[in-house]
Amino acid sequence: MLISFVIPCYRSARTLPAVVDTIQSVVADKDGFEAEIVLVNDCSPDNTWEVIQQIHSRYDNVIGVDIAKNSGQQCAIMAGLRQTTGELVAISDDDGQTPIETVFQFYDHMVEGGYDVVCADYVERGDRSLFRRLGTWANTAMIRFFLDKPKEITTSVYFLAKRFVIDEMIKYDNAYPHMGGLLLRTTNNIGNVKVEQKDRAAGSSGYNLRKLLSTWVNGLTTFSIKPLRLAVIFGMLMAILAFITIIVLVIVKLTHNNIALGWTSMIATTILIGGMIMIVLGVIGEYVGRIYLCLNQNPQYVVRDVIDKRR
Repeated sequence: MLISFVIPCYRSARTLPAVVDTIQSVVADKDGFEAEIVLVNDCSPDNTWEVIQQIHSRYDNVIGVDIAKNSGQQCAIMAGLRQTTGELVAISDDDGQTPIETVFQFYDHMVEGGYDVVCADYVERGDRSLFRRLGTWANTAMIRFFLDKPKEITTSVYFLAKRFVIDEMIKYDNAYPHMGGLLLRTTNNIGNVKVEQKDRAAGSSGYNLRKLLSTWVNGLTTFSIKPLRLAVIFGMLMAILAFITIIVLVIVKLTHNNIALGWTSMIATTILIGGMIMIVLGVIGEYVGRIYLCLNQNPQYVVRDVIDKRR
């Protein structure tokens, strides 16, 4: 059985060889399995692509994909998924934090439970900052609420999926892919294996606040219309609040002629309602903007080069 491993690469020149060697060793020790490794260079500013070329020269089962412009982890994964041919596909990372040696625990759990996908449920997330922990919590809450993820299911970027799931995922060709959303819209037959995330072998995370917010917004607006519904609810609540405020102000004016209603209440109400209007318009604008980019066929990524000894 062929297992394809997809690894999005960014600033990983120092860590990538060890990750690939680990995968080769783990699969070689398991009878009846072969590995296919797809390394996707997401326009890394260091010499990651040169390292991928060196690894490709060492192994016949390593495929290299060079993306012309930095497109983000989710798009890089999509680029790699479209190169895979394995009956099973696993997603790993390039920094050594993913315990890829547990992939056959995922396989055993998949067979025993009859699951379509098995995702990592991290019990320990390594040496991470408070910011990253809060980000993980927010991302999990967002997926559960906006994408209707069942409570008993945990989704993560480290997962093992059957071929039909991947074939369905790669049909999505719009500009804003989100792995959790693509998995959940394909199947709910998802299992979990508890694993411990390792410490980063070298360097630091490529995710900053802007990239994390971008990932969350993708999940919110790409596979859910709940933000629009929430905007409607907020608008209705503000209309009710404004109506009640008007009634109260009229009653106060009629019963207390000596009370001069000043600018404070008017300005406060105007700012409150104006702020809510801007939020609602911003949500609508985000959807309209994404529709515009999709209609203009804004690509997920642009491939500069693919190195594959099978071709």
